[in-house]
Amino acid sequence: MGRRDRTGKRTSRANCVGKRNPNLGYYYIVTDAEKTEKYYLEGLRDSIPEEFRNKIVIKVDNAPTKQLIKKCREELSIDAQYRKPWIIFDRDKVQNFDKIIEEAKNYGIEAGWSNPCFEIWLFAYFGEMPNIPDSKQCCKKFAEAYNKRTRQKYEKSEENIYGKMCDYGDEEKAFSVARQKRKQFDKDSINIPSEMVPCTRVDILVKEIKDKIKSN
Repeated sequence: MGRRDRTGKRTSRANCVGKRNPNLGYYYIVTDAEKTEKYYLEGLRDSIPEEFRNKIVIKVDNAPTKQLIKKCREELSIDAQYRKPWIIFDRDKVQNFDKIIEEAKNYGIEAGWSNPCFEIWLFAYFGEMPNIPDSKQCCKKFAEAYNKRTRQKYEKSEENIYGKMCDYGDEEKAFSVARQKRKQFDKDSINIPSEMVPCTRVDILVKEIKDKIKSN
């Protein structure tokens, strides 16, 4: 049975699916960051070529860390089978970091976590993921690398951060660096996210989206 639209008229399920199920995917991404991660993800979304924007949809939302899963589940209550839910957050000083990741998995939500911080993923665009356990130190070191590469000051409020990373870095190399780090942890039998430093899963989301565009 269909649901009612905003006017109260009942709509068929076929019509709902047609509108909400782009054939390359509907990505619903919730991050607990109001700047860097949000701007990066919106930049990724905006980089999609015009001809693909009806085929792949990326919706970016914000929520406090403790509410990330709840926010995703609320969205999934609408045609859950047509949504690809992700939460994006950092290790930083988050309590119950591993528990959040496990809970997300139990609900079918992908966790694009970074340890110690999102900047470790941005570092990968420059061909490395240095072993820096502290998030503040990691941000500082990345800012230095960013300045050296771009001759610009790194600001978390940089709205074009995705474009800057693609212009001054190498996204394919970033995918490779992040993947190799995870493989090394797997080889060393280290599989607890909070103990995997440096590491990220953001690349999995980005590569999946970019590969879908390339293959079509």
